[in-house]
Amino acid sequence: MIDRRLLLVHAHPDDESIGTGATMARYVTEGAHVTLVTCTLGEEGEIIPPELAHLAADRDDTLGRHRIGELAAACAALGVEDHRLLGGQGRWRDSGMMGAASNDRPEAFWQADVDEAAGELVKVIREVRPQVLVTYDDNGHYGHPDHIQAHRVSWRAAELAADAGFGEGDPWLIAKFYYTASARSVMRRTNEALSEAGTGFLVESVDEMPFGSPDEVITTEVDARPWIGHKAAAMRAHATQITVREPWFALSNDIGQEILGVEHFVLASGSRGPAVPGPPMEAGGLGEPYDRENDLFAGIH
Repeated sequence: MIDRRLLLVHAHPDDESIGTGATMARYVTEGAHVTLVTCTLGEEGEIIPPELAHLAADRDDTLGRHRIGELAAACAALGVEDHRLLGGQGRWRDSGMMGAASNDRPEAFWQADVDEAAGELVKVIREVRPQVLVTYDDNGHYGHPDHIQAHRVSWRAAELAADAGFGEGDPWLIAKFYYTASARSVMRRTNEALSEAGTGFLVESVDEMPFGSPDEVITTEVDARPWIGHKAAAMRAHATQITVREPWFALSNDIGQEILGVEHFVLASGSRGPAVPGPPMEAGGLGEPYDRENDLFAGIH
C-alpha cells in the first residue's frame, strides 16, 4: 500500500466537518496522513445560539478568534492532527457572502492575490507531498466568494508546486484533484425524510438550494458511515454555526440537511480508479444506481 497523504483546502472553520468530516475521519483511522488547510477564520459567520451572540462580527474579530477553538475541537473529533491556517492566523479574513460590503475589505480572502495565497499553499504541498487534493468547484460549491477563491488558489498552487522554478523545495505533482459535491438524489431523499419527520427543517424543492450536483457527474462515493459519529461530534464543536439534531443539522438559515456518512466528490484531474457499485439498500447502503470510485486514492500506485 502506498503511503497515502490527503490535503483538503477549506474556506472557513466548519466547512471541513460538514462536507468532508466522515471521509477525513475514515482516512485518519486507516493510517493516511490527513492535512487540513483553512483559508480564513470565518469572522463573518452568523451566530446561531443566543448565548454566543456577544461574539458577533466586530472590529476586533472576536468571532474569528473563538472559531479557532471550535476548529481545533472539530479536528480532535475527526482525529486530524495536521491543521494549518493559510498564511498563518488571520492572514486573510472571511469575505462574507457574495455582494456584502465585507467583500471589499483589503484583507478579505476574496481580495487576496491568487499567486501570493497559492504560494503559501505551495509551502504546505511541498512539505506534506499529498497525492490527493480536495477543495470546491469553480462556483465554490454554493457561490461563496471565499469558496470560489479557495478553488482558484488550490488550482494555482497545484500548478506552482509542480514547477521546479517556483520557490524553494522539490517540485511535487498532485496525482488526483477533487471537488466536493452534494448529490441531488440524496438531497431529495433528505428533504422527503425531513418532511415525514415534521422537523420544520425543509424546503419545498431541492431545486431552490444554491448547490447540488446531478448524480451522473459525481465520480466518487466514499462510504464512511462507521465514522458518522466522529462527523457529528465535529459539527457540534462548531456551536456558533451549526445546530445538530441527529441525524439532521441546520445552519443559520434553518434549512435541514442530513448528516451524511457517505460523501461525494467529482474528480477534476487525474486518472479515475475502477468504478464499483455502491452497497445495496438491503446492506445498509444508499441504493444508488451508479458505479463510482469508492476511494480517493483509487488507481494511485
